[in-house]
Amino acid sequence: MDRRQKRTRASIFKAFVELLRKKRYDKITVGEIIEVADVGRATFYAHFETKDFLLKDLCKELFCHVFDMSGQGDENHKHIFSCDEKGSIVLHLLRHLKNNDNNILKLLSSENNEQFSSYFKKNLIELIEKQPLSFPRKKDGNIPDDFWVNHIATTFVETVRWWISTEMKVTPEAIADYFERALA
Repeated sequence: MDRRQKRTRASIFKAFVELLRKKRYDKITVGEIIEVADVGRATFYAHFETKDFLLKDLCKELFCHVFDMSGQGDENHKHIFSCDEKGSIVLHLLRHLKNNDNNILKLLSSENNEQFSSYFKKNLIELIEKQPLSFPRKKDGNIPDDFWVNHIATTFVETVRWWISTEMKVTPEAIADYFERALA
């Protein structure tokens, strides 16, 4: 994408996030998005087939840094986030949440949190499957892998919800420690 396309896309994302903070996803229209973004309808559809594709791409942009981790270092992390975080993947994500990178907390705690939590969990499951050694290991060999992966992802998503509801008074390091010890 050239700079103009990137600016247009960023403008649409910004407008969409602004609307998501005010109303439910299912009540937002493409017309409202293009009005707030100050772009034409054809421009919107040149970037996104539908509002659902916009939501998917927004979530992908918001979480790509964490979920694209390859374990090969941070040289590929040139998306929305820019960091050289060290530590576990769990701690890495918690630090980004604490920093409220790109206002993720507002989206995860908004009326629309089910859409974001669902996408978050789906990508977390994929990450766990790609890097199983980066997460707590199951002790009982009789537990199916897919159950264990779902359990870790669900537990993490609910941990994040709890942490947000307590206004994140506990440090990311402590939450990561609690999370990992609870699953050990």
